[in-house]
Amino acid sequence: MSQKSGDTLPRLGSRQGHWAFLSLDGIESAMTTDKSQTPSSDGGALAPLPADADLASGDRPGALPAHLDRLADRARGYVEAASSANTRRAYTSDWKHFTAWCRRQSLSPLPPEPQIVGLYVTACASGAGGAKPNSVSTIERRLSSLTWNYAQRGQPLDRKDRHIATVMAGIRNSHARPPVQKEAVMPEDIIAMIETLDRGTLRGLRDRAMLLIGFAGGLRRSEIVGLDVKKDQTEDGRGWIEVLDKGVIVTLRGKTGWREVEIGRGSSDATCPVTALDMWLSLARIAHGPLFRRVTGQGKAVGADRLNDQEVARLVKRAALAAGVRGDLTEGERALKFSGHSLRAGLASSAEVDERYVQKQLGHASAEMTRKYQRRRDRFRVNLTKAAGL
Repeated sequence: MSQKSGDTLPRLGSRQGHWAFLSLDGIESAMTTDKSQTPSSDGGALAPLPADADLASGDRPGALPAHLDRLADRARGYVEAASSANTRRAYTSDWKHFTAWCRRQSLSPLPPEPQIVGLYVTACASGAGGAKPNSVSTIERRLSSLTWNYAQRGQPLDRKDRHIATVMAGIRNSHARPPVQKEAVMPEDIIAMIETLDRGTLRGLRDRAMLLIGFAGGLRRSEIVGLDVKKDQTEDGRGWIEVLDKGVIVTLRGKTGWREVEIGRGSSDATCPVTALDMWLSLARIAHGPLFRRVTGQGKAVGADRLNDQEVARLVKRAALAAGVRGDLTEGERALKFSGHSLRAGLASSAEVDERYVQKQLGHASAEMTRKYQRRRDRFRVNLTKAAGL
């Protein structure tokens, strides 16, 4: 078992080569030394770092030479780029959740103890202490976050240890449920949704373009807001567009690398994603940088900042409710049905083409994953009962 929280803890992450430590409150540099370092009281980031001048002076053993500071900064930038902002937020949140639980149990989160982690995931699953039980997917994510956080501290967590692996197997068998999927917005829904937007305002034009581009491209919300007008225009951009006569080519940096998505022109200007995009770019006077930005000044000016991906989810939910999509449900039920993923699922569910084209557009590695996105299609098109002669 782990030591009590008041006990002295072992040194963290001391390695030959004196590489940087990744804290949870941002990517920070902590040069390891021969002297033990103690985590803060909440088990989070390490103690405050020495001043740069102290490191540069060479007073501390193991400090990087001053001329490598710029290279170290670049390395930290690459480390941050290795995962998305959403992933880093989840890693931070889950670690804080775990360390808070450890404090309440008078346990130390460091070093990693499989038995303690096994008790923690048990508490998450059972709702110990009056808390709401976590779903299996949430527990899996929390465990992945702990694994990552421990790895950054140079103290790997053995997830295959019986105290973790066997408990997790039991949790899956006892509590696993089919995933709750968001509602797909179909073509008729999208048409109704864009009609609720004010074409006479910049915000309405922007939202119209985002809905149509997101649906026609089968894009994730992070992919929509991560687009730039052209290649290599911003450091935080995750792709760009190229407008051609027949449509738009969207180049994306996704989870599995780079891919291209073709968005053709629609049969009507009123519903054409390329026309909506052209109108937004023209009237917003955007020629460089982020494609979708905040509209400021009571909707009369376009800011320089990129939209947060949460804005896409809010837009889809707001427009779906305003358009009366799934009017058979109560307003509370409808509010839970829609998110940014509804656009992606809508394309997969409505495109009447060979499945492999939908799979390519969504960037899925397998057809099985694409089928998981197909919501309201006729699931009995292929009737094996009749095909078998019954």
